[in-house]
Amino acid sequence: MYSSIKEIKELILNLNITNIPFSDKYPVSELHWMISDNNDCIVIEQMKDGLKVYENPYGVLANNPPFHYQTTNITNYRNLTPNYVESRFSDKVNLGQYGQGMGAIGLPGDNTPTSRFVRAAFNKLNSISEDDEMSSITQFFHILDSVSMVKGSTITKEGKCDITTYSSCINTNKGIYYYKTYTNNQITAVKMTEQEKNKKELSIYDLKEEQKIKYEN
Repeated sequence: MYSSIKEIKELILNLNITNIPFSDKYPVSELHWMISDNNDCIVIEQMKDGLKVYENPYGVLANNPPFHYQTTNITNYRNLTPNYVESRFSDKVNLGQYGQGMGAIGLPGDNTPTSRFVRAAFNKLNSISEDDEMSSITQFFHILDSVSMVKGSTITKEGKCDITTYSSCINTNKGIYYYKTYTNNQITAVKMTEQEKNKKELSIYDLKEEQKIKYEN
């Protein structure tokens, strides 16, 4: 067990990541990992030239390309803002604002990993939430919803729909795992109780995938 990111960083350079596949049925996955605590966040990537450890001030991570590319690409969006902005196009024409959110025109909306990284970072870093847990959970899932994959919007080379099968977060202080699936928008929680911690066998909970709708009449 480690108590902080600082402690992990001191030991992580001794880590060896192999190219042994998890199963003979599947190729080796190109994985990278984000590790965080209440103060710091890092990204770990095993590259051909060695293990890379990056500071991650954005607090988000997407699929390939590698993290250093993501952090370079995001600088293209440095002029985006959630605030009201005056026109900087020209002082010779009066370009009014026809709606809210025009300071973020140019925020990418496609489903590529680079665009989803920028979108997630923009929404997370500008997110405003109350201090209570329920507000934080609600806001967290709204941020994830902004980068979720809608069925039919991205078709793979094999003709399959690439979707966000589930979204989840964890309260590490209380040991509570929150999730929702593509087919069920209701948030489900699983608690790591003392009873669970002391069990000799692994507990398995079936995913709640049937849509839950509250009917008022």
